[in-house]
Amino acid sequence: MRLIQFQLSQKGRRVGLIKDDTVWDLTDVNPNWDRIHRIFFEAQGAGKTIEDHISGSLLRSSTSNLSYIELLCRRPGDSWGWVLPPVDHYDPAHCMVMVTGLTHLGSVSQRDKMHKDGDSPKTDSQKIFEMGLEGGKPRPGLRGVQPEATYKGSGLILRGHNDFLDIPSFAEDGGEEPEIVGCYIIGNDGIAYRVGFAIGNEWSDHAMERVNYLWVSHSKLRTCAIGPELVTDQPFKRIEGFCRIFRGSELIYDSGELLTGEEHMSHSLANLEDHYFKYPQFRVPGDVHIYFFGTMKFSFGSIGPLQDGDKIEIHFSGMGSSLINFVRRIPPDSRPITVRKG
Repeated sequence: MRLIQFQLSQKGRRVGLIKDDTVWDLTDVNPNWDRIHRIFFEAQGAGKTIEDHISGSLLRSSTSNLSYIELLCRRPGDSWGWVLPPVDHYDPAHCMVMVTGLTHLGSVSQRDKMHKDGDSPKTDSQKIFEMGLEGGKPRPGLRGVQPEATYKGSGLILRGHNDFLDIPSFAEDGGEEPEIVGCYIIGNDGIAYRVGFAIGNEWSDHAMERVNYLWVSHSKLRTCAIGPELVTDQPFKRIEGFCRIFRGSELIYDSGELLTGEEHMSHSLANLEDHYFKYPQFRVPGDVHIYFFGTMKFSFGSIGPLQDGDKIEIHFSGMGSSLINFVRRIPPDSRPITVRKG
């Protein structure tokens, strides 16, 4: 099932079901269905999955339809409507974004070069990658080695399709990381439920990270994008994709084939999820979690710095329409933030 969240200027916030090139407006079925979060808890109360709950309701109701192609062309703030991130929380503080890296068989080369100085011994990046190769796919019922992980931010940093990804005033750079993200909601029973997968652009400052790898946490505290769709039933085994960057009408970067999914990773999905949700603070009922699973390749080091207005397109097989975002550079400002006494 392919689901989206979107905004219509005249009708407000909506949830839609994608069928070919058509959006079925599920909020017509139930006015309370204005976000996936609400549908999830209604389904859980009925002892159903989201898919079964929606399918059963559609059998008894009719919906209005609109053009998915037209909706995808709209930008946030458009007078007609636009696409929102496919999963979020009505209180952004209860939506947490986490990232992991060095999880893909093709990922260590770029990171290792960023962190290596001449003929120095193995970097920490190389070491943790090799740990994943050795113990990242444990047998069922056993705990494997933990991956690299970094907190990225709250729901305030989430952006949707056709929205801007910012290079902040204090930042040196900004760069795309094309990934698949797992989307989770914590049920009233304290269990993490994976409601689906989405395409993600885990925006980061690689220039800052290259100065010193201990700044990696700083480099990750940026906006990011997910969507346009939540895909509820995509097998996470072998997923192929690409990333392309345009400057005006000129193609300035083409990733070639991007491979993700468990067949191309050093960690299993179950192992990544275990090491995330083993922490009790990440199992608070009602919370939403967006978990970026890592990438095998990004453009940093192969082209110059991205510029204001550059267009980034990320596509993965089985994940619906491409995710498109635009670069926005905020004018530099080195003035420090002042804290006042309360």
